[in-house]
Amino acid sequence: MKVLLIAYDNDSHVSYFPLGLAYIASALLSIGMEVKIYEQNIYHYTEEELKDYLEQNHFDAVGIGGCGGYYQYRKIKKIAKAICEVEDRPFFWMGGHLPTPEPEYFLRNFGADVVVMGEGEETCKELLQAYNSNKDFLNIKGIAYLNKNGDYIQNERRELIKEVDSIPYPAWDLFTMEHYVLYPRPNASRSDRCLQMLSGRGCPFHCNFCYRMDAGFRPRSVQSIIDEIKVLKERFHVNYIIFDDELLMSSVKRTMEISQAIIDNKLNIKFWCEGRLNYASKDIHMLEKMREAGCVFINYGIESMDDDALQKMHKNLTTEMIIQGIENTLKAGISPGLNIIFGNLDEDMDVLKRDVEFLLKYDDGAQIRTIRPVTPYPGTELYEIARQRGLIKNIEDFYENKHSNSDLLTCNFTKMTDEEFYSALDWANGVLLDNYIKRVKDQNKLCLTELYEKHNSNFRGFRPV
Repeated sequence: MKVLLIAYDNDSHVSYFPLGLAYIASALLSIGMEVKIYEQNIYHYTEEELKDYLEQNHFDAVGIGGCGGYYQYRKIKKIAKAICEVEDRPFFWMGGHLPTPEPEYFLRNFGADVVVMGEGEETCKELLQAYNSNKDFLNIKGIAYLNKNGDYIQNERRELIKEVDSIPYPAWDLFTMEHYVLYPRPNASRSDRCLQMLSGRGCPFHCNFCYRMDAGFRPRSVQSIIDEIKVLKERFHVNYIIFDDELLMSSVKRTMEISQAIIDNKLNIKFWCEGRLNYASKDIHMLEKMREAGCVFINYGIESMDDDALQKMHKNLTTEMIIQGIENTLKAGISPGLNIIFGNLDEDMDVLKRDVEFLLKYDDGAQIRTIRPVTPYPGTELYEIARQRGLIKNIEDFYENKHSNSDLLTCNFTKMTDEEFYSALDWANGVLLDNYIKRVKDQNKLCLTELYEKHNSNFRGFRPV
């Protein structure tokens, strides 16, 4: 059976490795499927070119997955239209964060035959085996579809894979890896080769703006993590690991164990991960161990510098924890990613001012930091609140009318008018961008001093790459 998996174009100069797609490809290879990746993300093929490709090359099935952003929705909608216009149309399924919360909408409006809900490896294998054998889909867990009469059928959700160590490595060989390792990350040098991997799946927390396809947290064993790093180093000369799961820092104990194992195995890597400030605020020794192991950046979901707002978000954080955790991170020599969103339930201008003050004080310039409005994605608690308040009618209203851009309002949960809200963000991001530009200017002025006063012969020019 010939299967095409589509890596959609995300309008990036260098593309982020589509890790989820690579896991699905690996699962299908394990049951003897012939799998090919259509890398629209690298080559920027148009949807018309995709349609021509499908008409000139026979595939039995085509699959695509995506997250729930406005751009992804529009791009995958165009791709779905192109697939459905193919004369000898292949079996077409969708998966990922985009269709999982409300599969029926995507089945009826995108023309997909099936939506795979949640974790997809086992479900995709059973689905394509059933399709290839002309069997019905009644007993396949984790899917939704329309029957011959056009009735919506949603099967029982599939149990999660308990032994995450048993999941085969991503199918790297099907992808243009020499492209993906060039994706730049914070504090990477020009010669670093970066690539994503997972240290686990899921997250134990329940923020009101966050949608996760599956509940709970399933960590990989430390040995499994170390083994994969060794493979990435050997096969692709990767020296910067991007831990792309939602939370490597799931506990102090586990974080220390992973860091110590990296040190003991002399892996000599840099790494980036997602962190939690409730742990970082308690134990600077954990952060120091992470730095010793090669951690150069921890991405933190701060979201707000207001305790009442944090409580409404279910962040399990306080502003005191946030400040202590960030100060500990900086003391340990690690750059913190300071992510703040504005406009959650009843936030106001005073909250935004504190957000800006915090970023000005603690941002070390490793990334451009701006503040975006909160978005109530389908499947989240905030989405249901928006529906109850009449701010969103349904998922079609969300994607077609309200969520036009991640930097624009989808719903206004504050007491500010929309005009006041935009004026506030204009001020906040203007201050933050001015600060970033000043920082860049000052850093380059230091380069001039090093070059012309100290005659630094290692200077490599003011070039971006």
